[in-house]
Amino acid sequence: MFALVWAAAGAPVLADEPVPEASETEGLQFDDTPRRIGLGTPDWFRPSFLDIEEDLELARERGRMGLAVYFGMDDCPYCEALFEQNFSQDDIRSYLSEHFDVIAIDVLGSREVTTLEGETLEEKEWARSMGLNFTPSLAFFDADGEGIHAMRGYYPPYRFRALLEYVIDRHDREESFREYLDRAEPPPKFDLEDINERDFFDPPPHELDRTREAGERPLVVFFEREACHACDILHSEPLQNQQVLEQISLMDAVQLDMGDDATPVVTPDGRETTAARWSRDLDIHWAPSMVFFDEQGDEIIRLDSVAHLNRVRNVMEYVLTRGYEDFDTFERWRARR
Repeated sequence: MFALVWAAAGAPVLADEPVPEASETEGLQFDDTPRRIGLGTPDWFRPSFLDIEEDLELARERGRMGLAVYFGMDDCPYCEALFEQNFSQDDIRSYLSEHFDVIAIDVLGSREVTTLEGETLEEKEWARSMGLNFTPSLAFFDADGEGIHAMRGYYPPYRFRALLEYVIDRHDREESFREYLDRAEPPPKFDLEDINERDFFDPPPHELDRTREAGERPLVVFFEREACHACDILHSEPLQNQQVLEQISLMDAVQLDMGDDATPVVTPDGRETTAARWSRDLDIHWAPSMVFFDEQGDEIIRLDSVAHLNRVRNVMEYVLTRGYEDFDTFERWRARR
């Protein structure tokens, strides 16, 4: 459905999708206040007894290329955005459902799941084992039960379409999602030509090595791009909130340009690289992304999908209160508060 064509500059674009600025900003802004929404799912999702091998077998019998597992929860405004902004669009819904059967998992649920490996786990334990910190998440499996790719957090429609292209055309066999997006048409351009400079960012040189001497406090690295509308939203909304600014003041904060291959960086684990190379090594494909490290330089968590005030504020609290020491996923920590 979304056949790729090649622009004059040699970059793939979606032939059936116009790319005006409006379409590429759609789904970026919504209220992320947690509220009772309900774990309802669209009627085109497939019913499941949570035997994943059985679900996959049924998907094969129906001529699908595999199984997509949706991980959600009942007070998740990002899940609501996925349903209302993405799945409400005929092209997205049909493209996904024609290639994958989709089933639903409650990331905090206690129903038993029989995994593709034959293990019996509660829903929440399976979500934890999959490394899913944020809802909504979508994990894609091929007809043999091999994982293709996992979306962790909400992507707006234009990015979600690119994700479906990447998965359905099996670009994962040759390249990462970041590499695929780097070949695609660049992000939308806006009036602001530079990244947003803020007083709370530590200036270069970016010597972030924590292997020789531990840091005194956590580190957050903001990976951004020039002329990035989603970055502008982050700076104009969450990063204007007084509580968030107070939280950032308790961390070391660094801003890096994902396209900058000239500025040197020493990473928290002591490697010498550049901003662009490090973002590629970390497989950062969403701008802005926020990656949090502890005092020893180990990654705690990353925000690499759409994130508004409440999610940003809560993740910072999770880091600053060391919630990760008692709860191995952010969503489980948030549910116990």
